Amino acid sequence: MLEAVNLSKTYNDQVALDSLNLRIEPGEVFCLLGANGAGKTTTINLFLNFINPSSGKALIKDLDVTAAPLETKKYLAYIPEQVMLYKNLSGLENLEYFSALAGKDKYTKEELLAFFDEVGLTRDAAEKRVSAYSKGMRQKIGIAIALAKKAEALLLDEPTSGLDPKASNEFSALLKKLSSQGVAVLMATHDLFRAKESGTRVGIMRQGKLVREMRTDELGHADLERIYLEHMHD
Repeated sequence: MLEAVNLSKTYNDQVALDSLNLRIEPGEVFCLLGANGAGKTTTINLFLNFINPSSGKALIKDLDVTAAPLETKKYLAYIPEQVMLYKNLSGLENLEYFSALAGKDKYTKEELLAFFDEVGLTRDAAEKRVSAYSKGMRQKIGIAIALAKKAEALLLDEPTSGLDPKASNEFSALLKKLSSQGVAVLMATHDLFRAKESGTRVGIMRQGKLVREMRTDELGHADLERIYLEHMHD
């Protein structure tokens, strides 16, 4: 579903991403771990076609995102650290608007409200302006938009940063729900605990290179922390 083939990005003489090879299948949640500047956000931005690769390819459903930018975006949903919504609109109005932008403009009000039910937001909240929402509620709207769009792949850049433990746990549960529905998820995060809880695989990045890949069901929290710190101290 998502694939990087020798994907690289350089800025002048600085290497931001160095020959990344990665494939994420439907239903997988792959968590990219690493320090600031390790290449996590660069990877996300290349899949989104926000920036062009210096070499290699980012593929979505075997389509090159640089050659088919509009087609590949049909399959994607993106949740950044701060979900950008219209604060003066209600949650329901935001969901309706962004669904329509994605070509899903036939939903009834009841169908839209059902997406709120699915992500754990009350129908009262749906009618309130987003300016009154917590960050966790805004992130849930992002998931609701992905559901309404029927996205096959979800890209996340530090989505749990700043969330309290309860909201972070709820967000992980939603990712597992999407995974069970066959959505391929690529998440860049600093949160080792959340990566272990949410991910099916994790990858450690350092200085633009993917230096280690592991299955989360094969290691404990302490193991992941130890391996991560070993790579950070090399």
